[in-house]
Amino acid sequence: MSENKSTLELETDRCVKERYSAASKAQEPALCCPVIYDTKFLEIIPQEIIDRDYGCGDPSPYVRPGDTVVDLGSGGGKLCYIISQQVGAEGKVIGVDVNTDMLSLARQYQGDIAKKTGFDNVDFRRGRIQDLALDLDQMAREASGITLDNADAMLELLQLQEEIREQRPMIPDNSVDCVVSNCVLNLVKPSDRKQLFAEIFRVLKPGGRAAISDIVSDEDVPLEMQNDSELWSGCISGAWREDRFIDEFISAGFEGGRIDKRQEEPWQTVNGIEFRSVTILAFKKFSDVCLERNQAVIYRGPFSKVMDDDGHTYVRGQRTAVCEKTYQMLAEQSFQNSFYQIEPFNEIPRESAKQFDCSRDQLRHPRETKGLEYDLTQLGTSECCGDDESTCC
Repeated sequence: MSENKSTLELETDRCVKERYSAASKAQEPALCCPVIYDTKFLEIIPQEIIDRDYGCGDPSPYVRPGDTVVDLGSGGGKLCYIISQQVGAEGKVIGVDVNTDMLSLARQYQGDIAKKTGFDNVDFRRGRIQDLALDLDQMAREASGITLDNADAMLELLQLQEEIREQRPMIPDNSVDCVVSNCVLNLVKPSDRKQLFAEIFRVLKPGGRAAISDIVSDEDVPLEMQNDSELWSGCISGAWREDRFIDEFISAGFEGGRIDKRQEEPWQTVNGIEFRSVTILAFKKFSDVCLERNQAVIYRGPFSKVMDDDGHTYVRGQRTAVCEKTYQMLAEQSFQNSFYQIEPFNEIPRESAKQFDCSRDQLRHPRETKGLEYDLTQLGTSECCGDDESTCC
């Protein structure tokens, strides 16, 4: 990294820290992108937290009762406290933020909100969202005895960091049902973004969801705007180009990615470039193993055919053979309006299932589903009419 680029990134980090520390104490309208939340979840949240919220979307509808959820860049905690009510007493919410002032605001009301809901399922942790294995508060406690006065002490500190990441990670691998974020990813510097998406993927369970609301641009943001720390801290110049944002998820290993919400009118326009909010929904694969369990799906339309990220083509109305992991993904709620699921008449146990042949003909003959020996005969009867024959079809 060149010295000039390093200096610019340090200046940007400083500007982001100072701006959001100030925004935790006094509302900054320039950081607000209008968002409508379900008001029933706001009733127990203090007005101070609501006033210090700087999101651009609402990823909360994608969580489910009992979920373990991580909120990246949780700020004053508004989204965490909304999701807390949605996941309920059996669920858990982990808010991750690096800004101590924002964390103080979020933690200030934690006990009061827990009394109102009847359960305490929110935990705020200090960390960088591109490094979800390192709890900075934990590191500070364990490093309190290290005096940084020589090279050996610096090496000891680095070794401690790696030990925490590997043996006591802030968020373990495959432990989270849903990762959400609200207008924070754009603040991460470009050199850390590959790691950022890798970390989101790492902590999610197989089949887990990433629901991310963020700001995107309709054109490339020029270098002079990227180097403007004020524009960067204002969620402008760090925005991904709209058509490339979803590609970040696919490159990290996610599948089934979609733009689920898109702000029609731009939030801001700077130098002719439009900036607007989008919400992306993407899934971590259930497995890398393709098992043949005689499952099939039928694409409902309206298009003649569609292709998924693995290259599978689904022709409208046709019974398409799929492996177990594809079948599971298409069973997700967000795909239910697009596909019918067809289970085999006789289930093939997972432990005895063979490898799915990806080179096979895409169609699944009904006899594969029902079984070659299936010879049921079942005729309609008059019983469907009940006592009133006028109701018969």
